[in-house]
Amino acid sequence: MAWTREQMAARAAKELRDGYYVNLGIGIPTLVSNYIPEGVHVSLQSENGMLGMGPFPYEGEEDPDLINAGKQTVSELPSTSYFSSADSFGMIRGGHMDLSILGAMQVAQNGDLANWMIPGKMVKGMGGAMDLVAGVKRVVVVMEHSAKDGAKLLKECTLPLTGERVVDMVVTDLAVFTIDKHGSDGMALIELADGVTLDEVKSKTEAEFRVALKNA
Repeated sequence: MAWTREQMAARAAKELRDGYYVNLGIGIPTLVSNYIPEGVHVSLQSENGMLGMGPFPYEGEEDPDLINAGKQTVSELPSTSYFSSADSFGMIRGGHMDLSILGAMQVAQNGDLANWMIPGKMVKGMGGAMDLVAGVKRVVVVMEHSAKDGAKLLKECTLPLTGERVVDMVVTDLAVFTIDKHGSDGMALIELADGVTLDEVKSKTEAEFRVALKNA
């Protein structure tokens, strides 16, 4: 049985460390803010100029002026600070962010990432992903394991790249993989979702990977 979106976010949240400055991408990654481990204090940053985002507000308590980069309403904390988008990207490009958790269309076994466009389809904009994967110290991708037309974990990406050798970890609804993006160890399967078998993962993964299950 595959993980739900919430379970995927909860697994990704285990990669948070106390004191981290973290950027959460649009989609499933935004749910990570609901699963920050107890005793771990992180500062969530948004490209549109907000540092120290609070949890999603309750219905009826939304402030339309407080939004994240995905235009979702968020709340503020006593420690929240605001600044221009230029300053926000200065933080990102300057290497001051510890972790980025974002979605993807494709990930290659060497850590290449494609997540910003499909040729022939309308693109609203590339967003901040190219800057994030180039400037952030660690990148975790959270995505569905397969697309309607096949695998998303590939030997080589077929869509336009967001970044080359940038992904450190992939959390899907079926499994968790690490990627040695700067070395020769490639992709390693380290965890299976509850009820998912190794054979199922192999059948739905084009990328070559070694099995390094923690409980094996």
